[in-house]
Amino acid sequence: MTAAAAASRPGRLQAWRMAARPPTLPAAAAPVAVGTALAIRDDAFALLPALAALFGALCLQVGANFANDVFDHEKGADTAERLGPPRASQLGLLTPRELKSGMAAAFGLAMLAGLYLAWVGGWPIVAIGLASIAAAVIYTGGPWPIGYHALGDLFTFVFFGLVAVMGTYYVQAGAVTWFSFAAAVPVGATVTMILVVNNLRDIPTDRRAGKTTLGVVLGERGTRWWFAALLALALAVPAGATVTGAAPLGAVAAAAAGVLAWPLLRQVLGGTGGRALNPVLKGTARFALWHALLWAAALAFQP
Repeated sequence: MTAAAAASRPGRLQAWRMAARPPTLPAAAAPVAVGTALAIRDDAFALLPALAALFGALCLQVGANFANDVFDHEKGADTAERLGPPRASQLGLLTPRELKSGMAAAFGLAMLAGLYLAWVGGWPIVAIGLASIAAAVIYTGGPWPIGYHALGDLFTFVFFGLVAVMGTYYVQAGAVTWFSFAAAVPVGATVTMILVVNNLRDIPTDRRAGKTTLGVVLGERGTRWWFAALLALALAVPAGATVTGAAPLGAVAAAAAGVLAWPLLRQVLGGTGGRALNPVLKGTARFALWHALLWAAALAFQP
């Protein structure tokens, strides 16, 4: 290795930061914000369970990122042809053993938060926590990784949307409601939009690696319209909640989120592809967080 290459090589701390993927963490915080807003709406807000839910969600996301980093590399999906941001294992910055240890540590911290939440919420939280960890691992790991069989979008929608919102609400309110399910739908949609952009960018390399994402199944055109459909769902639910009176400020949240999403939609439907989608991916993650905060405000602070 030349001196210049050694100097430009990321250090250990930067390598772990790369593997943790901080830009993805809004996807973990978004559902907790909405679930907590629902609890505020129903006079059931509890600070410690809300904070524990946030901590657990962040740890689960980091653990899932470590798992994706190492398992995608081991399966040959992350190579030198990768169009997205570089991965720690792909570059040899962290060994598979190190990443698997980091994954175990992140999930262990999530379980610590889960123990407290189980004490608060009982056995349903144990089931939710174990299922979430299992889903994070088998997304790209194991003999039949769900992310390699066009099920990634479904599992993201369910676990990072529905389960995360309703679980956060449950540990504070002690129950789930039909409206907590409805309120979780737009969160699931926006979080899944992040994955859709990622899959859109990686369709060519995923095909070559034998990774069958929903993007590979739908093709480029279908994936772009799937992004638009998820966005429409994310905006329609808050607007619909306004009509029913369930969230009088929902239409305001939907309108504001629509303005934020417009540049992203224009680029996705306009044919942006390859590495040019990396800024769109980051923008979609930011949009998911802002959409969740706007939706949470509409739920919590009703006139």
